[in-house]
Amino acid sequence: MTQNTAPILIKRYASRRLYNTQTSDYVTLDDIAGFISEGHEVQIIDLKSGDDLTRQYLLQIIAEHESRGENVLPLNVLTDLVRSYTTQAQSVVPDFLAMSFEILRDGQAKATETLGGISNPLTSMPGFEAMQTQQKAFMKAMTGSWGAPTADPAEAAEQSSDLDDIKAQLAELQSKLSKMTSDK
Repeated sequence: MTQNTAPILIKRYASRRLYNTQTSDYVTLDDIAGFISEGHEVQIIDLKSGDDLTRQYLLQIIAEHESRGENVLPLNVLTDLVRSYTTQAQSVVPDFLAMSFEILRDGQAKATETLGGISNPLTSMPGFEAMQTQQKAFMKAMTGSWGAPTADPAEAAEQSSDLDDIKAQLAELQSKLSKMTSDK
């Protein structure tokens, strides 16, 4: 999902303001969350000490989402995380979570690729083409595009043929109506 190889460098000033060195402007935690959602990596550095504060700020973004009622992590996962910090399993949990998210990302990417390459399963349904033709004719009639010029000669011929059929049916109906009114 990461689009750029170089992370966006964000410097934290003594005033705790965050400065995006790439765009030369100040950013908020929501901006940083947006960068990450777009697939960018970020690195947040304390300007004075040079300490990497990325982890601290990412946790703060998650905490803010949780405090707004957006359940980022289920309660049982949060409980297990706290439990992992108080037990010897501490070294296994971060690796497990990293692998789990990698598998999730790979699965989502593969699903997107697969769904993008699949043709519509309805196309194999008997009568699908006839239904599709009827839908096109209905949409053309509803949008008033019967007389609109078309670039496709086959489509133009089909429109003309359809229009001729409709005219013939209309003439037949008018003829029948005329006979019915004259017979009275």
